[in-house]
Amino acid sequence: MSNRLFQGLIHQMKDTINGVIGVVDETATIIACSDLTKIGTTNEFVSLDLSDSHDVFIRDGFTYKPFGTHMRSDYAVFVEGTDENASRYASIMAITLSSIKQYYDEKYDRNNFIKNVVLDNVLPGDVVIKARELHFNADISRVVLLIRIVSSNDVSAYDIIQNLFPDKSKDFVFNITESDIVLVKEVKNNVESKDIEKLARSISDTLSSEFYTRVNVGIGTCVQGVKDLARSFKEAQIALEVGKVFDTDKVIVSYDNLGIARLIYHLPTTLCETFLHEVFKRGSIDSLDHETLFTIQRFFENNLNVSETSRKLFVHRNTLVYRLEKIKKLTGLDLREFDHAIIFKIALMVRKYLSANPTKF
Repeated sequence: MSNRLFQGLIHQMKDTINGVIGVVDETATIIACSDLTKIGTTNEFVSLDLSDSHDVFIRDGFTYKPFGTHMRSDYAVFVEGTDENASRYASIMAITLSSIKQYYDEKYDRNNFIKNVVLDNVLPGDVVIKARELHFNADISRVVLLIRIVSSNDVSAYDIIQNLFPDKSKDFVFNITESDIVLVKEVKNNVESKDIEKLARSISDTLSSEFYTRVNVGIGTCVQGVKDLARSFKEAQIALEVGKVFDTDKVIVSYDNLGIARLIYHLPTTLCETFLHEVFKRGSIDSLDHETLFTIQRFFENNLNVSETSRKLFVHRNTLVYRLEKIKKLTGLDLREFDHAIIFKIALMVRKYLSANPTKF
């Protein structure tokens, strides 16, 4: 594709610049030229200079100016002649071709397009048009995984993940910060959550066991086509943020499995504070000591079963009943009643959420 782009530009420039002009690639093969008979020929002495620097150099009556998008030059323009004008023309051509190629790559690069869609940098109407131009299948399901580096060795987690998903036509990997890597993965329609979590687990295990890099992975919901990838990405971000509050021991957190925590996250802070004030208006939750809170936690874990909870706590049943009565007296909530237990459970989660003050997306 670059060859045709360069040839079109050289064709437009040939009448402006006297003499033969063209472009060679990193192997010193002429890939575009005003003299069509020279296309495909090589000059091994040029390739040696091309790999050394971006400076202008002269070979066999031609002036060369390397250019490229990386530290190493990928191409060089050449102009017939060795005088100052030839050097000036070569420099101008190098700047022009480099800029146009960069614009062309950005315009038609699928990975860059997906990145902009995920980051919500493309207007909704343009997403559909651009996706059609780049031949994205609108019927294919995709999911966004946000991989956050917690601690790492001197290895590039980005490169490792790219190697794990080498098919660039289906899967897309890119950095958004030094610690956050996004994977947009093509999946089967109606894929189950457990299969995506298994995939996330394999990424985490590979990085941990082979490269001593610890990561947390947030998983968004599956979406069809590309227009809703930004939503899936935000869900993956929310999964990691909510996971930091309520699932601190989990490495893999899926938005689908957040439950009540997801609802609490989307509530305004003022509403959460009002709810806490109303629930504990008879007494502050801070008046409950550690032992009492631990008892409540175990009572919830044992499905409000007094006998089972007392057995797990190694206390007499009457002792547990006394503690529950104490809680009722302090808060006005009888945890043996399901509705009261639900209110108290949510209140504890809201309190924990407000204390953590997570980032809102």
